[in-house]
Amino acid sequence: MDEGLKSELQKQGVFTTTLESLYNWGRLNSVWPLQFGLACCAIEMIATTMARYDLARFGAEVFRPSPRQADLMIVAGTVTKKMAPQVVRLYNQMGEPKYVIAMGACAISGGPFKQGYNVLKGIDRYIPVDVHIPGCPPRPEALIHAFMTLQQKISDQRLTGAQRPRHLNADAQSEFPVPKFGEHDLEPASNADVWSAPAFVR
Repeated sequence: MDEGLKSELQKQGVFTTTLESLYNWGRLNSVWPLQFGLACCAIEMIATTMARYDLARFGAEVFRPSPRQADLMIVAGTVTKKMAPQVVRLYNQMGEPKYVIAMGACAISGGPFKQGYNVLKGIDRYIPVDVHIPGCPPRPEALIHAFMTLQQKISDQRLTGAQRPRHLNADAQSEFPVPKFGEHDLEPASNADVWSAPAFVR
């Protein structure tokens, strides 16, 4: 519809929209994060929900204690190899559509513990991450910005076509293999459908 006509109709109290916009508007304003934290970034995540920053303004009023009631996982803090299977298991238990925010340098790449034998080099090796937040730790404002970025991503999603989200694609994978401890390390070392090691040309 022409924007001029839409504007004139709005002046008369007639608002027009598309089913896609209405559907996405409802979803982006009712994102329920999963209530769990892994390390120090979780303190910043908690601060974001308090009165000073009030994440509830953006529709994330309810942090759910059960993954079956949540649709956003905020991976806040260091993911050790001992904890990685539990994080993937929680992600698998979440209902579609579901999203992931990797909060802090540790969740993205291992951070200052990257060279340690016990720390995962980024949760995006096992589950798909929608928004990355750098920092050690990132401020609550950074998490709010990441949340707004995720809302924009949800708003731009199409209900049909090649650009439709994973939960509207019957062939897309919803659950990912939970890593187990093998003889030397986690097996599989990464989820091939989500992450693959970059190729270096020498």
